[in-house]
Amino acid sequence: MAAPLRIGVSGATGRMGTLVLAELRAAADLEVAWTAGRDLPRELDADVVIDFSTPEAFARLLAVARWPIVSGTTGFDPPTAPPVALLHAANFSIGVAVLARLVREARQALPEWDLELVELHHNQKRDAPSGTALRLLEGLGPQAHGHAGRRVPGTVGVHAVRGGDIVGEHRVYLCGPGERLELAHVATDRALFAAGAVRAARWLVGRPAGRYGLDHVLGSDPGPRAIA
Repeated sequence: MAAPLRIGVSGATGRMGTLVLAELRAAADLEVAWTAGRDLPRELDADVVIDFSTPEAFARLLAVARWPIVSGTTGFDPPTAPPVALLHAANFSIGVAVLARLVREARQALPEWDLELVELHHNQKRDAPSGTALRLLEGLGPQAHGHAGRRVPGTVGVHAVRGGDIVGEHRVYLCGPGERLELAHVATDRALFAAGAVRAARWLVGRPAGRYGLDHVLGSDPGPRAIA
């Protein structure tokens, strides 16, 4: 029987870290190697690390890294040439990864249509717009956050709603003359993000140093890339 995959968890005391730990402990072939809150433990042996911490904690982690890292920490720009295999994503939902692909394809097919995105999250979320919203709109045009006036052609409108305990919703509207196309993803359980991060961790073990994304895990991108 193969030895369990040993996974370190950075940001283990946070909301996502707690869900990741539950996911790992429910899997017979996975083992929690170590956990970290604000400070890293002295012993850091692991096959791969899952990080949902802060930009400052992530920087400390990367400085001593000698194992692959799966990170969902937002609010910073990950290095384009990391010293280890680094899979960074603002959202570990497989459905959101597919949504991003569909949005790119729709924009290519309908370049003259107006594009707007509305994202909804709980009232404790710190960033607005969400990292997922920014990821969905990468390369699609200059963004006007919350802009309510007339649209400049090619500008993408981004609107953030914060309230209650909304897990996460992202809705993209492409509006043309006489018709519109709507693409949406609704998350109803945060555990899905932990499951996606664990799936990514399994995949990342043994990969060469470089930047990866969920497209790699889904098999639509063959190798590491540098991301500006």
